[in-house]
Amino acid sequence: MSELQSKNFGSPDETRPFTGHGHVDLVNLDSGPVGLGTFEAGWRWSTDVKPLAGTDSCQVEHLGYVVSGRMKVVMDDGRTADVGPGDAIHIPPGHDAWTVGDEACVVIDFAGLKGYAVS
Repeated sequence: MSELQSKNFGSPDETRPFTGHGHVDLVNLDSGPVGLGTFEAGWRWSTDVKPLAGTDSCQVEHLGYVVSGRMKVVMDDGRTADVGPGDAIHIPPGHDAWTVGDEACVVIDFAGLKGYAVS
């Protein structure tokens, strides 16, 4: 049986900085890690995370909630989505994404972020 847990992003278990423009904070729960991503203005996966991932596109699945800011997501097959505050999102592996505008995009990710932004 799982334990009752509560962790605060003010004291994350791990912080993974991008090569520029932000970072993701992780809290590890028994059910898996939960991430709080801060994607600063100018952030783009293919610029800021691709060097860490070593893949042509993001191969991590994301299941989350957009707290603030806006992001454009482009799948490898050309499908696109614009996400913003209040949106619940599912982004399958095989995509690029970037922050839109001058405000950081803040996203809570429940899918685990296994291998995301790890060099």
